[in-house]
Amino acid sequence: MNKTISILIALLITAVAGRSAGEGNAQRAANTVILDETGVRNLGIETVPVMETDFEDTLFALGRIEVIPSRRGIVSSRIAGRIVSINAFEGDSVAKDQVIVRVESRQPGNPPPTVDLKSPMDGFVVSAHASLGDPVGPDSHILEIIDMREAYAVARVPEDQAGRLVPGVTEARIRIAALPGESYRGKLLRFGTSADRESGTIDAIFQLKDLSDNVRPAMRAEFSIVIDHRENVMAVPRESLQGDSANRFVFVKDFELANAFVKAPVQTGEKNDRYVEILNGLFPGDEVVTKGAYPLVFAGGGGISLKEALDAAHGHEHAEDGSELTAAQKAQRAAEARAAAGGGTGGAGAGPLTIFLGILCTLLALLLGLSVMRGRARRVST
Repeated sequence: MNKTISILIALLITAVAGRSAGEGNAQRAANTVILDETGVRNLGIETVPVMETDFEDTLFALGRIEVIPSRRGIVSSRIAGRIVSINAFEGDSVAKDQVIVRVESRQPGNPPPTVDLKSPMDGFVVSAHASLGDPVGPDSHILEIIDMREAYAVARVPEDQAGRLVPGVTEARIRIAALPGESYRGKLLRFGTSADRESGTIDAIFQLKDLSDNVRPAMRAEFSIVIDHRENVMAVPRESLQGDSANRFVFVKDFELANAFVKAPVQTGEKNDRYVEILNGLFPGDEVVTKGAYPLVFAGGGGISLKEALDAAHGHEHAEDGSELTAAQKAQRAAEARAAAGGGTGGAGAGPLTIFLGILCTLLALLLGLSVMRGRARRVST
């Protein structure tokens, strides 16, 4: 009797394990998105390998771009007269020593003598304070010119974080909102002379070099100030991460199927402006989707099924959930095929695994009951 019970328990465990494997295969099928070549191109899918990298912990701040005072110049006349020629206007680029204004002197002469006014620097005209024919004198500001190839980027940093920043050492990645395709790296020069009492912030002044010609004063800037550095951190690009704070996931390129991407739940750590730290859920070498990850969330329907993809990849038939067919399933399909060929219905019944488990559990319960009754009878007889 005990041997029979052991055999039935083993069968039950095997059946439950098979059902768990089936559930795992069903979960894989539900989390796998399979596209054709056209779908991959339309979504612009791009992937990168997961790797351990140097990770920078950053402090985010907002700020603005300012002109360096030494890179601002004024065009004015040393003599009294009137403007007879202007060769540069607001927004125009000028070169150092380029003649941009001509002034006719009030001194007598036929014609009266003229003076050429030159640009004091390379840059562009930011403002004009006089027009053609206007009288000018030594105290007149005719044009204002600035050079924005170098500039200050001023971040408004919370006072309680300022102690983590070191002038001459701390660096920041700086993005200018008006120029989304460009990014600059600047080093902290100094702090402002006073804090803002209302906002509780203090200015942190970074110097930027080799700026684009499109940078203008007072442009809004976003700062990712590097406050710590860690090595060998597993991380993925920020655009890879999808879902909300309670359900974070990425799409991983399937290891055996072309154009197949598996939704993989992940546990995240710190974030910066470029990467997200991955604590659990991925392995080095996994290919995660970067560009196209967001539209991939909505691309589950209408594509190739997991079964079809595996059939094509392996050259034989699979179950609907993508699992390998068992001997019983193959026999059942063969019987159904024979029945269909002979005009029969081949009614296999719904839920064969559930029915089998129910019968097995009933038999096990009966045998256990008999075993208990037999044990009691032995105790009574003794």
